[in-house]
Amino acid sequence: MSRASLLPITIAALLVLVTAFVGETITVLDEWYYSLTQPSWAPPSYMFGIIWTAVFALIAIAGVFAWEKAPSRRHTEIMLGMFAFNGFLNLLWSFLFFRMQRPDWAFYELIVLWLSIAILILFCGRFSKVASLLLLPYLIWVTIAGALNYQVIQLNGPFG
Repeated sequence: MSRASLLPITIAALLVLVTAFVGETITVLDEWYYSLTQPSWAPPSYMFGIIWTAVFALIAIAGVFAWEKAPSRRHTEIMLGMFAFNGFLNLLWSFLFFRMQRPDWAFYELIVLWLSIAILILFCGRFSKVASLLLLPYLIWVTIAGALNYQVIQLNGPFG
């Protein structure tokens, strides 16, 4: 494996690991969270870690495929910026929901997160169908998380 091919793998792995680690430290399952009424169809708590681990692995792999297939340095830079912004939005949702205890604000932010994933899929799909397909589970999971978030608001609001 050449040095050039190791760079995307290393950067993708590091970015995903840092995002996952920071997200884990932001996510506090405390009395407030456990006091929330959850929808009857909510997955068990232990499933969230399993699902997010799989999703983050797919995001990293998608990033590598997109990087390797990007037609120019400019496309690579745009794509990296989009992945970084998306990671920020992912962390912001956790901060709003768990630290600020504002599922209502988190829901509106999640709409922006969802759009950023959709745009990332479309952008990467222009030069890597594999990358765009690998990002689909992320979009699906955030859609489910959005429905859960909305139901938490309906069952427990108002907040603040």
